[in-house]
Amino acid sequence: MKILHCCLSNFYIDNYNYQENMLVREHVKLGHDVRVLASTETYNSDGLFTYTDAGSYMGSDGALVTRVPYKKILPHKIMTKIRSYKGVYKFLEKEKPDIILFHGLCAYELFTIIRYKKNNPDVKLFLDSHEDFNNSAQNILSKYILHYAFYRRIFLKALPFIEKVLCISSETINFVRDFYSCPEKFIEYFPLGGVIPSDDEYLKKRNQTRKQYNLDENTLVFLQTGKFDKKKKLKESILAIKQVSYLTNITFLIAGVFLEEEKEILELISQDTRIEYLGWKSAADLYDLLCAIDIYLQPGSQSATLQNSICCRCAVIVDDVISHKPFVKNNGWLLNESSSLSEVLAQAMQKFEKNTLQIMKNESLKIAYDLLDYSKQAQRLLK
Repeated sequence: MKILHCCLSNFYIDNYNYQENMLVREHVKLGHDVRVLASTETYNSDGLFTYTDAGSYMGSDGALVTRVPYKKILPHKIMTKIRSYKGVYKFLEKEKPDIILFHGLCAYELFTIIRYKKNNPDVKLFLDSHEDFNNSAQNILSKYILHYAFYRRIFLKALPFIEKVLCISSETINFVRDFYSCPEKFIEYFPLGGVIPSDDEYLKKRNQTRKQYNLDENTLVFLQTGKFDKKKKLKESILAIKQVSYLTNITFLIAGVFLEEEKEILELISQDTRIEYLGWKSAADLYDLLCAIDIYLQPGSQSATLQNSICCRCAVIVDDVISHKPFVKNNGWLLNESSSLSEVLAQAMQKFEKNTLQIMKNESLKIAYDLLDYSKQAQRLLK
C-alpha cells in the first residue's frame, strides 16, 4: 500500500520525533511504500527555523521525501501563509497514493488534494489538526481573515471528500468543531504519542545516560525541554527550584534553546548548582534523557515531549489545561491556583524518599500503552 504524508500546512524535519516523523517511521516499519511531500521549511542544527532546498532525497525516517517550493505569485512572506506550492498535482499523479494523510488544516494546497481525490475516488484522505487557540488565530487579522475567512472555507470544501479529521487534543477538537464548523461525525481523537522502550532498552538507556551526566540513583532528577519563550515558563521553574533550596538531592536539567530572556535565565542557572543547562539536544539524545530522568516538568505551553516522557515512564508535572487531563491520572501533578510548583516539588521529593514515585512512573507506562503508542496510531489509518 502506498501512503503519502503531506506536510504542506506545517513542516517536516528530519531526525526529529514529531508526530509526522513517527507515523512515517511506523508505516515504513510495517512494510508500506511511504512518501513525504513537504515544504522547504525546516530547523537547523541549533533547533532554529530555516529553509532548505527543494528536491527529493531519502529521509531520516526511511521514506522518500520530496520538498516543493512556494509559488511566486505574491511576496514570500504572504505565500508562507497562503501555502500554495509548485508541482503538487503532478507529484500526486506520478505517485498515485492509496492513503493520504494531510497534516494540518491550514493550506490553500488542500484544494489540490481535493481535486486529486475527486479524480481518484478510491483514495482515502485523512486530515489531522494540531490547531487550537494556543497556537493559532491569536490576533484579529489571523483569526478572522486568515483562519475564519480563508483556511476555514478551504477546509469546509474538503469535508465531503475526507474520511476523518484527526485531532491531537481536546482543545484542538474544540477549535475544529466550534471555530472551523466541523461536524462531530468527522472528528476523531488522535493524540500525539511516542515510542515505548522495552524494559531492557529502558534500563540500558537509563543507566548509561545517568552515568554520562553523573546522576546518582539517590538523586531525584527533573527535566524541562523546548524552545524557551515566556509561555514555556522556564524562569518560573527555576525560581520554584530556588524556593526549595533545602532539597539538596535534586537535579534540574534543562534542554533546549532560548528564544527570550536568555541572559537573565543563564544568570539564574549559574546561581544554583542543582540546575544544569544542557543546550539543544537531538531527538535521540532527548529520548535517552527521558529514560534517565524521574519527572518531566512542563509548567507552561504544550509540547509533544510530554507524551514522549510518559512513554519513557516519567512522572509528570504539567499545566492544568484540558488537553493535559487525559495524560495525568495517578502519574503526576496538574499545576493550578491551588498547587504552586514549589509545593509540588516538595511533594515529589516525599514520594521519592518513600519509594512511591515508582508507582506513578508505572502509571505513566499504562497510559502510554493505552493512548500513546505510535505503532497503534499508525495502524489506525490503515483499517
